[in-house]
Amino acid sequence: MLSSVQNPRVLLLHCRRSKPFHHHHHHHHSKSIHAASLAHPISASIPTSQIQTIQKSILSREKTTRQFAEEFLNRLRLTEPHVKSFLHVSETVLNEADEIDRKIDRNEDIGPLAGVLVAVKDNICTADMPSTAGSKLLENYRPPYDATAVKKLKESGAIIVGKTNLDEFGMGSTTEGSAYHVTANPWNLEYVPGGSSGGSAAAVSARQCVVSLGSDTGGSVRQPASFCGVVGLKPTYGRVSRYGLVAYASSLDVIGCIGTSVADAGILLQSICGHDNLDATSSKREVSDFTSQFISKDYFESQPLKGLRVGVISETLGDGVDQEVVSSIRGAISHLEELGCTVTEVSLPSFSLGLPAYFVLASSESSSNLSRYDGIRYGNQTVSDELSAVYGGSRANGFGPEVKRRILMGTYALSAGYYDAYYKRAQQVRTVVQKSFKAALDVHDILISPAAPSAAYKIGEKKNDPLAMYAGDIMTVNVNMAGLPALVLPCGFVKDGSASLPVGFQMIGSAFDEEKLLKVGHIFEQTLQDMVVAMYHPPWNPGLLFLTSMADPLVTVVFAIVKAA
Repeated sequence: MLSSVQNPRVLLLHCRRSKPFHHHHHHHHSKSIHAASLAHPISASIPTSQIQTIQKSILSREKTTRQFAEEFLNRLRLTEPHVKSFLHVSETVLNEADEIDRKIDRNEDIGPLAGVLVAVKDNICTADMPSTAGSKLLENYRPPYDATAVKKLKESGAIIVGKTNLDEFGMGSTTEGSAYHVTANPWNLEYVPGGSSGGSAAAVSARQCVVSLGSDTGGSVRQPASFCGVVGLKPTYGRVSRYGLVAYASSLDVIGCIGTSVADAGILLQSICGHDNLDATSSKREVSDFTSQFISKDYFESQPLKGLRVGVISETLGDGVDQEVVSSIRGAISHLEELGCTVTEVSLPSFSLGLPAYFVLASSESSSNLSRYDGIRYGNQTVSDELSAVYGGSRANGFGPEVKRRILMGTYALSAGYYDAYYKRAQQVRTVVQKSFKAALDVHDILISPAAPSAAYKIGEKKNDPLAMYAGDIMTVNVNMAGLPALVLPCGFVKDGSASLPVGFQMIGSAFDEEKLLKVGHIFEQTLQDMVVAMYHPPWNPGLLFLTSMADPLVTVVFAIVKAA
């Protein structure tokens, strides 16, 4: 059951059965809130892009930018005490909204993201807001510049609503590793939102913003997107500038996009990608128009994906994967077949090798990257008479336990006696992973896997078992090792006691082929038929944000493919 802070969310249930779908109603109890109630089914249309709807409304003067901003801010104030997505909320949102309205009144050009409230993960630098990376070491740190991705957002007219919570320096899978507070999953406050971009995913899911930026080193955009029932897009390595992203593992880090629809994730990516002279690893490859893929369902052919070759990675549906997750993935595969795809299983024998190699490489790179936080160059300083004590004290007091663990692992792996046995071997495994993905993508257009081996789990369940937490990244880390793009979108639900928790599936494409992923993802989410729709009402002040029109940009649509009973 959804918690009361979940947005007025529409669940579109593709029912593969002749009898009507019955929702079994359970009550979820919390100290501060009551369970949401289920309303009667209503008719609905397929989800549209919130970004496009907002732009259309403000340009036609049907609604002002300030009105949209106030609606999101009101919702943020109501939900934030429970969800805790943000570390900092901007005080200039309404002023920026008013400026956009004045530009429209003067018939000036506004950018493609004008009026769109964007949340930014707190390891991406912003000159006008703190950037702490979720660490006490950087508490109150304000960078003197914007990250290139943030600069491009502002140039596109976006309004930065605030900085979202994360596992410290991006190291974690639950957002419990933040030095400030734990973020909750909007679907159920007792569960984690995933991580490390848990704040960014929860903010979109709880309707505190339109879209958000996260970072993805080993799945940190895609896994929380799956846990929170939203769309997560990890671009190809080099597609988006890393300038201004607090470095964790430089050869793996990518800035990614989170939204409530494939179109919104694609439009956000369009605004931030492209070559940047400030990042030597950013690609000079030409950026195509992703938005051209987001056409209306009315123009689709009967089998719009006819001839598309889809490979299902067989190693991702075996032991260790929740059976309800497997069922949801198989339901998504069935829908792709209905759309004309040719689906076959493909084996990647190196898939299981990716996880240990990833943690050796990521820890090694973090050991090097985080050496700058010594209280002298960066970070809050511990006062001492001796320089070595300043270094040691600043790092000991500033870093959290998971960051220290990974620095120690990385330093060990890079030490003279163990470099060949660990770091060099891991780099060799990385090459094997890259080659196996290339071979599979030579004969398939996209590859399919779960985004995570399970749905969200309870807060605290894996906090003291780092190995269990690391194992949860097995579905995503190989994609970072190979530098490929991947898209996660909702495909079902699992039951955990009284809780219904979303599940996402992952589509992996060839390098720099985000366009194909976005096209397939858009068609997938637009073509679910025979829908039964249920609307959840928030128990507080239902008139405040309850929306009855599916055309309204504040309505989220999540798909669940329900297997035949």
